[in-house]
Amino acid sequence: MRPLARLKPLLRLSRACKQHQRFLSTTTEPANAWTSTLAALTKPRKPAKEIPTFKPPPSARQICADPIAALTASQLTQLDPTGARTRLFSRKNPEVARVGDVLLVRLKNGDPFAGVCLNIRRRGIDTGILLRGQLTRVGVEMWYKVYSPNVEGIEVVQRREKRARRARLYYMRMPKHDMGSVENIVRQYQRKRAALGTGGSKSKDSAKKNNTKRGRK
Repeated sequence: MRPLARLKPLLRLSRACKQHQRFLSTTTEPANAWTSTLAALTKPRKPAKEIPTFKPPPSARQICADPIAALTASQLTQLDPTGARTRLFSRKNPEVARVGDVLLVRLKNGDPFAGVCLNIRRRGIDTGILLRGQLTRVGVEMWYKVYSPNVEGIEVVQRREKRARRARLYYMRMPKHDMGSVENIVRQYQRKRAALGTGGSKSKDSAKKNNTKRGRK
């Protein structure tokens, strides 16, 4: 145990000797080394380069508070300049198209399609209607985008007598409630429109004939 007890003072002596050696070595250094170190420490440093800073860009809220509303408004002015389709499916309009009405959709590229409106999905520019009709005695359902450039026009052929109590008339797919073909209703609607148009043209033709007869006389 005694040799171990003598180990601590020996370590202390060794540490003291090391510190003393360091002190003696520094004192024996030449004076030029001290002057060089002092000059390096007292030498004025170069000024730091200024980092260029840029102003933050203006926030989007200041330019446009509601970008989605602005985008929908700009698209509606392009796709529906007259606003007829917006009024046709606006809830504020008393003559709005509702579910259960028979609608006729005219397309620029394709045949027109008529059917009962089962669902109206109002989502701004993405507003669409679901029509159910029959082609070759087979029930067919078609989704149409109201503001699509391919849609030339939407007309209400026949309105439902009583207002539907549901927002989606999917029960009309059942044979019990299915309306079937709507061709007869569409034909009657087209005949009425044609009669009104031909009546006006006949009156114009008769007026022209009377004017020519008066000129001859």
